[in-house]
Amino acid sequence: MVTILDPTNEHQPVKRDLATRHSNIVGHMALLDISKPKGSIFLDKLETLLAIELPDVTITRYSKPTFAKPAPEALREKIKSKNDFVIEALAD
Repeated sequence: MVTILDPTNEHQPVKRDLATRHSNIVGHMALLDISKPKGSIFLDKLETLLAIELPDVTITRYSKPTFAKPAPEALREKIKSKNDFVIEALAD
């Protein structure tokens, strides 16, 4: 069992279900940089490792305009329409 806590409000954690896990990762993957400092450094390394481990995956990078707000609806729709998987990364 996995417990996921919402860091924005730990007083009453929200129950969340994990997404279905795929047995074979192929297709298009989005790497979303939320624009926190050094997040792009982390994603650079991750992208390099994923390209080696997942040669059948096309990786596309996206960035939020600011980490302080949710991604704009147009960006979310673009990512959703063009990708099979998303990794969202942040760093400080």
